[in-house]
Amino acid sequence: MTIRRGQDWGAPGALPDDGVVVRSDAEARDVVTAARREGREPPALGLLGGDLCRTLGGTGDEPRLRSPQAMTFSCDLGAVLLDGRLHWFVASLVARGPWWRGRAWLAMNAAWLDRWNVAPRAHPDDGLLDTFDARVPAGQRLAVRRRLALGAHLPHPAIAERRAKAVQTRLDRPLPVWLDGTPVGKARDLAVRVEPDALTIVV
Repeated sequence: MTIRRGQDWGAPGALPDDGVVVRSDAEARDVVTAARREGREPPALGLLGGDLCRTLGGTGDEPRLRSPQAMTFSCDLGAVLLDGRLHWFVASLVARGPWWRGRAWLAMNAAWLDRWNVAPRAHPDDGLLDTFDARVPAGQRLAVRRRLALGAHLPHPAIAERRAKAVQTRLDRPLPVWLDGTPVGKARDLAVRVEPDALTIVV
């Protein structure tokens, strides 16, 4: 069930025998994509690394995943149509040019993007994606980057933030897109939506 304000989230619970251990968001996305393409539900995922793992407070300790100390969470899944083709992501979608120059557009299910706390208000089970349409002038980019590690870059007049179940956007031109850190080609039209409670995650 999607988390509500004031409710406890997660419960003690080890990774089941048919669960899959993954070491990155990209590996998690591969498992989810394979399951969806085959028309079945994704297996429970034990996270040892990645931005979603960090957001959930994961330790990267594999024996813990199958122990009584493990924590199990219900998490949302991101889905996106990129120029009409369906993809999924567990932590993040990033559309940007080289070196983050010019416009960048992000959809976050996790709070973290590598070393940056890009979406400090993001919650992986609130039924929403946190999206950011950034057009930061060149003279301000360094200052924004310095604040990203602490999540102190928001609010910013050049970064439009939105929290929604579904968002559509058309970029000025096709931009390279990364899903969970994996490049998937260029796209101009993006339609993202959240699939609530679609994943069982263990850390």
